[in-house]
Amino acid sequence: MPRPPNDLLHGTLDVLILKALADRPRHGYDIARHVVEATGGAVVVEDGSLYPALYRLEKKGRIRGEWGVSDAGRRARFYRLTDPGRRALARQTATWAKFSAGVSRLLLGGRPAPRRAGRS
Repeated sequence: MPRPPNDLLHGTLDVLILKALADRPRHGYDIARHVVEATGGAVVVEDGSLYPALYRLEKKGRIRGEWGVSDAGRRARFYRLTDPGRRALARQTATWAKFSAGVSRLLLGGRPAPRRAGRS
């Protein structure tokens, strides 16, 4: 039986950050606020999780940070999505859609999708 990548659940924050940066650069507080608003409050991002994730994504080359000034007039690091980050977002979104559809079928009922020939 095929299994989702081991880091699927643990990597959810990374893909949420990439999605938050898909439309424009944002600083850390704006990223966290966007995730809360976009998920209807279902996901709250704490600083202790957000900033290590931002550093990790920057190290992987999926985002790039630059210093600037926030709307509040404070110095802030603004992050933007890179081309590798856009590709990662597309891949991870497709993986998440498949995973969540399968879990929803199991938990909420319904018939499983037909299996394609040649897949195990």
